[in-house]
Amino acid sequence: MSALYFASVWIHVLSAIAWIGGMLFLVLVVVPWMRTQDRATGARFLAETGRRFSKVGWVAFALLFATGCFNLSYRGVTLDSFTDPRWLGSSFGRTVIAKLAIFALVLVMSAVHDFAHGPRALEEIRRDPGSARAEVMRRRASLLGRLNALLALVLFTLGVAIVRGWP
Repeated sequence: MSALYFASVWIHVLSAIAWIGGMLFLVLVVVPWMRTQDRATGARFLAETGRRFSKVGWVAFALLFATGCFNLSYRGVTLDSFTDPRWLGSSFGRTVIAKLAIFALVLVMSAVHDFAHGPRALEEIRRDPGSARAEVMRRRASLLGRLNALLALVLFTLGVAIVRGWP
């Protein structure tokens, strides 16, 4: 194994830890704590925490994409592999395709959450914390965040399967 490949895998795993760990912290610690506070205080705290974590998340996405492409290339996957019926029919190929498809879905959902729906939900909560509209927006943003956390765990599982195979 080359030192460059080792470093790439190390960065890939560390980026996944930062991204998944941060999301799980938000879902399992921050959001439940936020519910014990008044809505305005909770919304301010979540807005600040979310804004800071969003930067970490998007850096992690970029590193995961770059190192993931390098790692696949090192393992012999080329663009031609994606049109090779034998490769596409293999367990390895199907797992790589599934991971890439879910990664793309997570990127889109994260963009919607971080740049559109999340900020609108926080604005509604700031404007009128007790309104029905604020509650609907909060629930949608929460659902997107939780779904992304679940999909992150699926991506992690697929990553393990790519390296170790399926049991």
